Amino acid sequence: MNSVLVINSEHDEFSELKTLLEFIECETVIFSEEDNWKTHLAKSEEFAAVLIADSLSEKLVALTRELKAHDEGLPLILISREKNIYSASPEVMGHILKVLTFPLKYQKLNDTLQQALVFRQSHDRPKGAYSPELFRSLVGNSRGVKTVRKQIEQVSASNATALILGESGTGKEVVARNIHYNSERRDKAFVPINCGAIPADLLESELFGHEKGAFTGAISTRHGRFEMAEGGTLFLDEIGDMTMHMQVKLLRVLQERNFSRVGSNKIMTTDVRIIAATHRNLEKAIEDGKFREDLFYRLNVFPIEMPPLRDRIEDISLLVNELLTRLECANRGSIRLTQAAISALCQYHWPGNVRELANLMERLVIMYPFGVVDIHDLPDKFQTDPVEISDNSVSSMPEIIAFDPFDMPRLPREGIDLKQHLTDLECNLIKQAMEDAGGVVAHAANRLKLRRTTLVEKLRKYGLQRTNEVS
Repeated sequence: MNSVLVINSEHDEFSELKTLLEFIECETVIFSEEDNWKTHLAKSEEFAAVLIADSLSEKLVALTRELKAHDEGLPLILISREKNIYSASPEVMGHILKVLTFPLKYQKLNDTLQQALVFRQSHDRPKGAYSPELFRSLVGNSRGVKTVRKQIEQVSASNATALILGESGTGKEVVARNIHYNSERRDKAFVPINCGAIPADLLESELFGHEKGAFTGAISTRHGRFEMAEGGTLFLDEIGDMTMHMQVKLLRVLQERNFSRVGSNKIMTTDVRIIAATHRNLEKAIEDGKFREDLFYRLNVFPIEMPPLRDRIEDISLLVNELLTRLECANRGSIRLTQAAISALCQYHWPGNVRELANLMERLVIMYPFGVVDIHDLPDKFQTDPVEISDNSVSSMPEIIAFDPFDMPRLPREGIDLKQHLTDLECNLIKQAMEDAGGVVAHAANRLKLRRTTLVEKLRKYGLQRTNEVS
């Protein structure tokens, strides 16, 4: 998909543009009159972008409207000779991905086409491809995440009570949802409740329900979370914040498998799987007299410890891809991060863990829609001084190809076959990109800042094997 269509009534003006596009390795550059663009866009998915000359100003509104109606995911780029690039109508600007002005610069045009590629890929991705139950925070190859995935697999097959431990934002509810999703109870309800967010005097009613008139304000009978989760899973988040009084009541339900609504003497049996989670050290809370030891042992049948993000730095690039994919599937936009930006993220401490990373990706998508985000585009707290980077952080960071002008290879005295040397270098870098991308050509092309079809041609040219390709 490295063809572009230029809609312009004055071809001679755009010879400079054609030269630049061919230099960027656009295989096909088609010039079209404003009245016959539909002939060329019969298969619009083959085009990376449509470039429109602002000399068509009188027809821009109708033209952009028709182009978007023809293919909503088609990136439109306006090329202007005007200094005031926002002179077009608001409706036109709402359809335009980017505005370029003459004189055109190679880097600006290349970056814009990369941005168009991100826009195109995000619209081509099938919507709803991801289920909310699946592994948003469990993406990664670190030892800690592999251990958690294995534990989920083990405990899902049973009805054992699980206790998920870890800092806030590490994805404890995601683990709970995956246990439920992979268990025999998946067709029943998954009911979460945050024990620390509900006032102590209301928590009993929230858990067990109440009868009409049980207390002031109880104007009708209400089912509690245990009844809502019947046959399914009840997730007790922040169990460490539960009062001692409620701990006693919960312990009795876990032991006897029955309860009564507030204001009722009727005993109700329950078939609910309990999964609890907390960021607190419950063993320390037991020593301080703030958590019941007998309840702890009832909950701690199968403990799962979620690693903080700072201990799984090698997963950050995969998490970023996963989070951006989810934003794309929700039709909320997309971006791509440079290797320098990813490296800066790897140097950060992440006190908010995966939740903080997810919030950052959403913020960047809003600030740089369908753009390429570099290190200088990140918030100030990510602009880390290299002196402050620890050895451990460096060893866990993704490999970066850096070119130091003071450490460049010297030309051998006997000379060198430059063409062969550059070919070998290109082959080596392509192999590295394909390995890093797990054999997925589209991802490798993004890393190399190439169009996918260009990389496919180079793979064919050099006889490099393509594996696990995802179109």
